[in-house]
Amino acid sequence: MAQAWYNPFVKLLLRSPLHGIMSRSTMLLTYTGRKSGKQYSLPIGFQCQGNTYTTISYRSRNWWRNMRGGANVTLIVKGEEHAAFSEVREDHDAVLEGMYAYFSAAPQEARYFQITLDEDGKPNKQDLAREAAERVLIKTRVDPS
Repeated sequence: MAQAWYNPFVKLLLRSPLHGIMSRSTMLLTYTGRKSGKQYSLPIGFQCQGNTYTTISYRSRNWWRNMRGGANVTLIVKGEEHAAFSEVREDHDAVLEGMYAYFSAAPQEARYFQITLDEDGKPNKQDLAREAAERVLIKTRVDPS
């Protein structure tokens, strides 16, 4: 699994008391590889509504494939560890709908995905359709207990 040079630093930071520097929009997801059985931790951006964290990834990446059919995971969000359950959405319409909600709630993130906003601050639907073709949506629900 290819890893950005800065991922080890970000993982360390998210586990430290200094997590506040990044934890407003980045969390640490730990999952078990389906084939390898190894544990992997990955810093990823998120948008939160209630106890559900939404993440968007490129289809060409491999990590999210471990969430097909659902998977138990661990999150470190804002310095706290949580048991959670992740599911991936690959269907274009579901990804499109999820991305619309994501960027409507977090319009400041749209520019990182080359998505423009209309005069009302809503994501451009043509831009969303283009990007949804290349993306998957991962929904991770934290166990409320």
